[in-house]
Amino acid sequence: MAAVAEGGGGGGAPPCPAMQRAELGPLLAMALRPGESWYLVDSRWFKQWKKYVDFDNLDMFGVGEPSLFPGPVDNSGLFSDLETQSLKEHLIDELDYVLVPTEAWNKLVTWYGCIDGQEPIVRKVVEYGLFVKHCKVEVYLLELKLCENSNPDNVVSCHFSKADTIATIEKEMRKLFNIPAEKETRLWNRYMNNPWEHLSKLDSTVQDAGLYQGQIVLLEVKNEDGTWPRQSLLAKSSTATSRNFTTSSKSSASSYSSVSATSVITNGDSSNSYGLNSSHLGRGGSGFSYNTYNCRDSASLSQPGLCGLSNLGNTCFMNSALQCLSNTPPLTDYFLEDRYEAEINQDNPLGMRGEIAEAYAELIKQIWSGRQSHVAPRIFKTQVGRFAPQFSGYQQQDSQELLAFLLDGLHEDLNRVKKKPYLELKDANGRPDLVVAKEAWENHRLRNDSIIVDIFHGLFKSTLVCPKCSKISVTFDPFCYLTLPLPLRRDRLMEVTLVYANPQCRPVQYRFVVPMMGAISDLCESLSKLSGVPAENMVVTEVYNHRFHKIFQMDEGLNHIMPKDDIFVYEVCKPSEDGSEYVTLSIYFREKTVRQSSNTSGTVLFGQPLLISVLKHKLTLDYLYSVVLEQIR
Repeated sequence: MAAVAEGGGGGGAPPCPAMQRAELGPLLAMALRPGESWYLVDSRWFKQWKKYVDFDNLDMFGVGEPSLFPGPVDNSGLFSDLETQSLKEHLIDELDYVLVPTEAWNKLVTWYGCIDGQEPIVRKVVEYGLFVKHCKVEVYLLELKLCENSNPDNVVSCHFSKADTIATIEKEMRKLFNIPAEKETRLWNRYMNNPWEHLSKLDSTVQDAGLYQGQIVLLEVKNEDGTWPRQSLLAKSSTATSRNFTTSSKSSASSYSSVSATSVITNGDSSNSYGLNSSHLGRGGSGFSYNTYNCRDSASLSQPGLCGLSNLGNTCFMNSALQCLSNTPPLTDYFLEDRYEAEINQDNPLGMRGEIAEAYAELIKQIWSGRQSHVAPRIFKTQVGRFAPQFSGYQQQDSQELLAFLLDGLHEDLNRVKKKPYLELKDANGRPDLVVAKEAWENHRLRNDSIIVDIFHGLFKSTLVCPKCSKISVTFDPFCYLTLPLPLRRDRLMEVTLVYANPQCRPVQYRFVVPMMGAISDLCESLSKLSGVPAENMVVTEVYNHRFHKIFQMDEGLNHIMPKDDIFVYEVCKPSEDGSEYVTLSIYFREKTVRQSSNTSGTVLFGQPLLISVLKHKLTLDYLYSVVLEQIR
């Protein structure tokens, strides 16, 4: 049985369809349990099997045509590379694959076998969330970069489950780098150019340790003399830190300096950062208060608040929200002055035991310490993932959803109300809005009182009119954030160059407004009003690399023109009243001698192309030359 489960052939003819349904039905309905192993089956093969055994009992009378035998279990549709058998990206449950428990997989392989050389796709069930638990199968494993301290350039990529422990990683690394069992080792993790961190808890899982896609894990082997290779490096680092930085004690508000609130988001390296410029926060007052630092080498210090947040995978959505909150003066002052410590509410059932508030406070203190140019918010990210499983991964998420969760979490963790009273909502009953709003706000504060309420909460006025009795009901409802639609622009500014048919007139550049969803004809009409050239005599073109990249039709949409496109509009001649017919020709200019260069081959063009209208009955080579020469004179 074990050999068959690893992908061997079937063990004989499968039972009758009714018996297959009876045996697999209860197994496929099993709930996920942490630590169990489930298998991925290609949905196309699985659907064929369900038809073959009439799993859904669609043929109730047994008179339908028999479905085709499904053959061996075939998962080739799930692989991006059949040789390495690596999974395709963005596979969707039930659409691309079906999950079956181990016992069900073993039965299917026993009955039908597997495609030769195809390994089973087995994954573990991982539990997410701290208070609200839910399980899901970890389809995509985490890729870690493994290396040894003695040879850090030799990096090996390995995949691990989030449920694997740090001890599992250490065991795998010992095997990869041939480390004897009697040798003592320890692990370090690092992301990009951030400092190394010691992975001391071997029993913690990959998820709890905050490891993420592409992270570097280093194995250090103890020296024969009992010392660690990285020990001297750590000692030098701590000595340099204590020599360069001395933290002053908290002083009065007058000793605090004001800071320009310019934030930076970096991708792990301050040399690759890009700034987000903003003006001085606050009107007429100091910005943020922070403790000053004395440093012998002031160049090594960054300005407090001018601190980037490293991307931990695709966490720029989180970094942008954190930078916005970090540059909110009243909230940041509250955490920098440690006022939050006396207000942490660890008993609030709606809160997170104060852990989100403490993690956020630690991050804010790092950002505003002035001691580093960028920070990796790993601990904060791990805490967020524990309480909000939707943010536990390192993929892109919605920034507003993260901000909403963080504001709600901080509010409940810092709620000054320990026991919330029961309140009954009252209608306005004709009372003035000022009175009703004041009453609603006081009732809201009886149950919700925190720094988040002080800064972010407000009231909506809601008015309802009964369609039958016309009674008007007015209430004031609290809110913390507003979700507003982005205004849609109806117009766009176009910049084009008009080339006149008259060779005595120089080309003129025009800027004008056209409908956002308009057509090329709208562009020509607007240009005609400015230039006096009839719209029907215009040809709109895009010029790129000294040639016509595209010639637009009048009914084409303006959305085909990008902001950086070079648009040239040419005046051409139309048939005249006397019946004279014109031919419009595209003229390019080529160098007489082609440059002999390895980078260029073929015809070398230069200058601006032309659209020239020539009378059809005069179209000779000599006349064409004369018209072109007159046009470019």
